[in-house]
Amino acid sequence: MAKYAIGVDYGTLSGRALLVNIENGEEIETSVYNYPHAVMDETLPDGTRLGADWALQHPQDYLDVLRVTISNVIQKSEVDPADIIGVGVDFTACTILPVKKDGTPLCFLPEFKGEPNAYVKLWKHHAAQDKANRLNETAAKMGEEWLKLYGGKISSEWLFPKVWQVLDESPEIYDAADYFIEATDWVIWQITGEQTRNSCTAGYKAIWNKKKGYPGEAFFEALDPRMKNIVSTKLNCPITSLGEKAGGVTAEMAAMTGLKEGTAVAVANVDAHVCVPAVKITGPGKMLAIMGTSTCHMLLGTEERHVPGICGCVEDGILPGYFGYEAGQSCVGDHFAWFCENCVSSEYLEAARKEGKDIHVYLQEKMMEQKPGQSGLLALDWWNGNRSVLVDVDLTGMMVGMTLLTKPEEMYRALVEATAYGTRKIIESFEQNGVPVDEFYAAGGIAEKSPAVMQIYADIIKKPIRISGSAQGPALGSAIFGAVVGGGYDSIFEAAEHMGKLNEKCYLPIEENARIYDELYAEYDLLHKYFGEGSNDVMKRLKAIKNRTVNNG
Repeated sequence: MAKYAIGVDYGTLSGRALLVNIENGEEIETSVYNYPHAVMDETLPDGTRLGADWALQHPQDYLDVLRVTISNVIQKSEVDPADIIGVGVDFTACTILPVKKDGTPLCFLPEFKGEPNAYVKLWKHHAAQDKANRLNETAAKMGEEWLKLYGGKISSEWLFPKVWQVLDESPEIYDAADYFIEATDWVIWQITGEQTRNSCTAGYKAIWNKKKGYPGEAFFEALDPRMKNIVSTKLNCPITSLGEKAGGVTAEMAAMTGLKEGTAVAVANVDAHVCVPAVKITGPGKMLAIMGTSTCHMLLGTEERHVPGICGCVEDGILPGYFGYEAGQSCVGDHFAWFCENCVSSEYLEAARKEGKDIHVYLQEKMMEQKPGQSGLLALDWWNGNRSVLVDVDLTGMMVGMTLLTKPEEMYRALVEATAYGTRKIIESFEQNGVPVDEFYAAGGIAEKSPAVMQIYADIIKKPIRISGSAQGPALGSAIFGAVVGGGYDSIFEAAEHMGKLNEKCYLPIEENARIYDELYAEYDLLHKYFGEGSNDVMKRLKAIKNRTVNNG
């Protein structure tokens, strides 16, 4: 009798469940649920206005994902729930929420429904940048050794700047919260009735170290005396390693989803990190880029190295026995979408409609009619700030070289090229600091659906690119972890070999294109230094004026 596992993947705008045959990784059924509240970046549900750079979500949407998608895949597949041996969950991170001791989110309570700081702070919530700046300055001044493991800077997207913002702006919310918890751990809590905290988000997003734990009380007291005991009071839960069992499905969750009570549930994971075994990566030197609204770059290494501008180096942070490195770009698919929604003429939209094509497909086909460099355009990929290697959300996008003859497809291509230059910058940072990148893999919607984009990437990074064999890489990765905790395999490495998937397609660099892109990359590098490393802070000055205007109403 076949056995199965379910992977539940929470993205920025939707969540999905994937039912997988654990013997061979066959994807039996999938179901997607779009969050009704989406991303709240302007107002709360009651109309309360949000400030600049806010990005919130509603935890009810996460519960609805479980209710709708798991029951859907079970019903559609007609698989016996008794044959589903394990469940795994992954999530965007750092995505955190304040909760009571029983796990109730503060935004569920009537007295806090109109309080922005009571809601989930999504990964791309950037309104805590001032806290991140002060945290980094304090850590550098105090000589905190852990700072080097995070490329020299902690991002405003991470846990402590976000929690500090809550404390500073809404101390009553901070006091009312018994815990601040990653959404991925909160979902596991709802499924199993057990609070756990996974080593992946703790290590990459909360400055936790396997050997040394969190930073000491003296550091947090130096940030704000009210935060001295933040670890013992707001994060007081043991850290559990990836690949371990968090608990079993509760009776209440079984009734809601159709799963069998007691079904094994894996410790929570992060959407990017969990994707590594889904593409059969089980060793060092192989970088995986998960390309969606943003891009995360995952890499295994055999040594602990200090790499400027990365998001973290965490022992066992991705797979046991290796140091897991993370880097990323905050805006990839997001700014392709932004361009199509705001900068494409009705003439182009109508032409795409007549040809029965999505506007992205239409623009990508037209942009590939040109050679590299033919447009005379060059862009910086900072439309949502820079995660790696500058770690600065106050940077913004730009494009150089436009004329009255510039066409939409040329601008679109310049944005695609900019994201590929950003990836090359990340690869070079690793290689220059002793962490080899021998092979490159890609997963996610862009990797699967956009051959033009992937060819440009191959030409710019000058490495062959292998593509995931699954359209649901993170969900498949979560199912792999579910299979392990359910007893289907002895290790994540064994499970990856049987359940992971790679496409036969491999994008090879075109030598002529690569030569031209070397020249263009040199120009990108100059702009990167000039606008990103302090020579000209015009982007930050403009943003400060904007924020002052917005906040003064």
